[in-house]
Amino acid sequence: MGTESKLSGSRFRSILDLCYPYSRHTSVCACMHLLVCECVSQGASSVVRAREGGSAELDCNLTPSSKETTTPNLFPLHVVEWVRLGYNVPVLIKFGVYAPRVHPNYKGRVSLTRGASLLVERLTLEDEGWFECRILLLDSKTDDFRNGTWTFLSITAPPVFIKKPPTFVEVLLGDSLTLSCGAHGNPRPTVVWHKDESPIEKHEKIKVLNGTLSLASVTRNISGVYKCHVSNSEGNLTHSMQLQVKGPPIIIISPEDTTLNMSQDAVLQCQADAYPSNLTYEWLKQGQNVYHIESLKSRVKILVDGTLLIPNLIPEDAGNYTCIPTNGILSPPSASAHLKVKHPARVGRMPRETFLPAGMEGVIVCPVQADPPVLYVNWTKDGNDLNLDNLPGWMVNSEGSVFIATANDNAVGMYTCTAYNSYGTMGKSEPTQVILQDPPSLRVPPRPEYLQEVGRELIIPCEASGDPTPNITWSKVREEMLNSRSLCFFLSAVPTEAPTAFTTVPVLDPPILLSANRTDRGVLLQWSPPEAPSSPLTGYVLQVRRDQGQWVILSSNITANQSELLVNGLIRVSI
Repeated sequence: MGTESKLSGSRFRSILDLCYPYSRHTSVCACMHLLVCECVSQGASSVVRAREGGSAELDCNLTPSSKETTTPNLFPLHVVEWVRLGYNVPVLIKFGVYAPRVHPNYKGRVSLTRGASLLVERLTLEDEGWFECRILLLDSKTDDFRNGTWTFLSITAPPVFIKKPPTFVEVLLGDSLTLSCGAHGNPRPTVVWHKDESPIEKHEKIKVLNGTLSLASVTRNISGVYKCHVSNSEGNLTHSMQLQVKGPPIIIISPEDTTLNMSQDAVLQCQADAYPSNLTYEWLKQGQNVYHIESLKSRVKILVDGTLLIPNLIPEDAGNYTCIPTNGILSPPSASAHLKVKHPARVGRMPRETFLPAGMEGVIVCPVQADPPVLYVNWTKDGNDLNLDNLPGWMVNSEGSVFIATANDNAVGMYTCTAYNSYGTMGKSEPTQVILQDPPSLRVPPRPEYLQEVGRELIIPCEASGDPTPNITWSKVREEMLNSRSLCFFLSAVPTEAPTAFTTVPVLDPPILLSANRTDRGVLLQWSPPEAPSSPLTGYVLQVRRDQGQWVILSSNITANQSELLVNGLIRVSI
């Protein structure tokens, strides 16, 4: 048999021939043609809405039209078929009293109710789609299907998370970060991120796309509580997480420059904040751990909160102190402060012997240490006060040392000095024995000029005599030699006899523990004397240079007893 479609605008997909037994007691079959359509007929639609997990009933009227005539008791009255758009096989097809055949996706979930209506139970989001009821009345004079209207089954569902970040996340400072959050539901849920109860606003560094939050480089201020909120008309869900940024400590209380009197207690504060919070504090004085300094290690204490405690201050405690908090993450920060200890003037270590050059200028040094500055220095010679009025060409200079214009036998003796400032004095110095000696001299000096062919050997003699025996080193005038710590000039136990004579001795070791600290008045340079100098220390020379340019002498009159100098107009680059 052949049939024609009565669905305006539909496109035929196939013609399916079905045969059903005419009777339970005979083998006679009745055959019919089933028309399967692929698209919805124009102008016919209805919507049934239901919730995921619930049930829905799709109506279909089985009542025959009044125009149709039937022949009773010859066939079962009808065939009911429910089709779904996009399915090649009907969802359900039932012939008369026989058990229906059900599509595998709907097995156990669909049945006919109230005649030909379709009941769908345990609904899922995948059940959403277009359905049509088709009825073939077997006792009709025509074999056409009666097509019902297409019905759209709409399944609504509250949001359900399909991906969400962990409840606790740690990320390293500077690393990238991606937090994904997503949900399914119907209608499609919207995803909104919050940080500390506030919506995350648009930021050039933070991107949110399809529920995924990303950041190229993590900073400390992104730590906090994050919430992913998903919602639709059927409900909403919220997922919370804690985000922590791991990084080095941040110093929130820095040590401050402090001035105290001797015997007082010094308290230098240093407090830091960090995650992880396993903080430890290290304190340095002039770049050296305070527990490695002999004069400090038995007195100093570092408290749990980072505070440095130095009880019963002594003059040697003065200097630059640096706090370094660390938690083992990346590079720790540091903060420095200068501790100044006010004390009566005192005299440092005096040399047992002081050598003066016979017939030349000489200085008997008094290594004064004073803060506030020294006011005056008293001298004794051989146990008696030194009266400079009776010694022409003798004077006490601004550093408190005795200057002698021409050293002779009058200078020989045992000397002590006592320094005073506004706080008083800490007593007289150890005695120093002044010894008059002849200066060293060159026995074989080099000639003023040497000429030699390129590639040939050149020998320049230089022999000197003196007591103690001079050491000889060489330097090239205005250019550095291989040994950049040597110069060609007189430096022995006593000065040279004449400026034209040459001898070479090693230069003193540079000062140790050199540091520079920026203050409101300039750069404060601090240092300690070299250890075990090969010759008596008479002073220091400060040189500066710009970039890789030539070194220029900035100050050459820094006395031996000084340990700090304030320089204006400098910017600290390196030490």
